[in-house]
Amino acid sequence: MNSSKLFHGLVNVRLLVFISFASNAGVFTAAAADICKYVDAEGRVTFSNVPVKNAKKLECIKSVAPAPPPKQKSKGPADFPKVDASAQKTRDDVRRKILSEELAAEQERLTQAKLALEDGRQKPEVYEKQVTVTGTDGKPRVVTQTFRDVSKYEEKIRNLEAEVARHERNVEALNKEMEYLK
Repeated sequence: MNSSKLFHGLVNVRLLVFISFASNAGVFTAAAADICKYVDAEGRVTFSNVPVKNAKKLECIKSVAPAPPPKQKSKGPADFPKVDASAQKTRDDVRRKILSEELAAEQERLTQAKLALEDGRQKPEVYEKQVTVTGTDGKPRVVTQTFRDVSKYEEKIRNLEAEVARHERNVEALNKEMEYLK
């Protein structure tokens, strides 16, 4: 290894160690880091806080101290009303009662929706239509024929299934809300 490179390497290491100790000791301040604009002979512009060799310094911008960290938000004003434990317990009991009543009502609606879905599955959508047919004797007769309306049946089942799913989600949400009160 070239001795010149070794010397520069040692100087760089010593410089880094000095900067490290000096910054920990608070020797450097924010004002020491002015940014200057330099232009070299080829017209290249460089902004740096270190002088640039063979370049003309045009202007410098004074560094400003960094902004102070944002203040911590308080949880509420000092005069914010506090609720004592017995009042909070009363509120929780009332809330628990209301949620229990809502849960019971929603479970009943879920049961009714499931029964309606089961009933709907057992009753296909049909319609009757009067049709003129030729009898075995060759004479035209009017008869009533029954047809299934598959698309109407499928739509009815989709709506009933959606109703069941909605009530299941409501029961789940009410149960979750009840867990928060425990």
